[in-house]
Amino acid sequence: MTVLLADALSEAVIDQLRATGCTVINAPDLKGRALTEALSAHNPQVLVVRSTKVTEEDIQAAAGLELIVRAGAGYDTIDVAAASAAGVFVANCPGKNACAVAELTVGLLLSLDRSLPDNVMDARQGIWNKAKYGKAAGLKGRTFGVIGLGNIGREVIKRVRALDMDVVAWSRSLSREEAQQLNIRYAATPEDVARQSDVVSLHCAATADTLALASHDFFDAMKEGAFFINTTRGSVVDEAAMMKAIEEKGVRVALDVFSDEPAGKTGTLDHPLAGHPSVYLTHHIGASTAQAQTAIADEAARIISCYAAQGEVPNCVNLSTQTPATHQLTVRHLDKVGVLARVLNEISLANWNVQEMENVIFDQAKAACAYIRVDGQDDPGVVERIAGLDDVLAATIVRL
Repeated sequence: MTVLLADALSEAVIDQLRATGCTVINAPDLKGRALTEALSAHNPQVLVVRSTKVTEEDIQAAAGLELIVRAGAGYDTIDVAAASAAGVFVANCPGKNACAVAELTVGLLLSLDRSLPDNVMDARQGIWNKAKYGKAAGLKGRTFGVIGLGNIGREVIKRVRALDMDVVAWSRSLSREEAQQLNIRYAATPEDVARQSDVVSLHCAATADTLALASHDFFDAMKEGAFFINTTRGSVVDEAAMMKAIEEKGVRVALDVFSDEPAGKTGTLDHPLAGHPSVYLTHHIGASTAQAQTAIADEAARIISCYAAQGEVPNCVNLSTQTPATHQLTVRHLDKVGVLARVLNEISLANWNVQEMENVIFDQAKAACAYIRVDGQDDPGVVERIAGLDDVLAATIVRL
């Protein structure tokens, strides 16, 4: 199996993949057209990326591509719809960077409260202004709002509790009962979190449902002078609404992610938020600790090794949770060559589309049972014909 690494992973992981029999092509600077050309030239079965974007053109360039691994949690940089249409698995490495992002979140929180970046910049320029910087409000007893309770959100909660802060949270999956178990306050909407919080931090995935989740209504609900932190994705924030809150309500902001981020790892930054005195920008470094990168690389290697050995994809993000299947056909049959081929031929003649199929073998491997979920019209005659096939013991069908 050929693996193309389009972003940097540790040498230990490369050695681990090679030890499993994989051919590893290590090209950590591939982007844009160079990635497309490399995929066409090498035709790998597996592509591994971190921040590199993977487009439909990239996916089509490698006819043999079977699996894309995002060495990180978010996968909005991958055209998942194009991968699904091409029958390519997409997997991620969730939770492996959670502590790193949570640590940065706390760092941004402390920076906002104590104006740490401004302190340092003034000191470097020979400016002493203890009168200005000695007026922080402090964090103890204040309310920290969390939007999204995945791995990162939960790690953040642990850390802000250590600062003696109260926590209120919203997540689509959060119930009042679970909030009580977590010893946090339940909020029914993101706006409810904003309304109650002195600090709001975003930790939800970037999806179509969370596009501009931090909206005008959200920022209108925030308290005067509150802090806003985003370490997830820029698309989750309506930046025009955020700017309005900064100018009109004195909201102060710390962002590790924002719109139109530079694509490369170095270069110039020309963004209206970069020079704003109420905004702290960091360089999309939430997951950029040695600990997190080692854990992510190990998980990427585990996914590839599992797929190579067993054909299974841990953490797959593009498998359907509910297929269009209308019926389940159950066929008990002798465990002989050609039986299922004849069954599937009858299904094809009936114009039924197979959506899911499993064949389990009984002890001693003399008989088996096939569970076949199909999308098709009712036709009892098809089941009768299958039941009458050589080596078929019985066939039944039920509507789902």
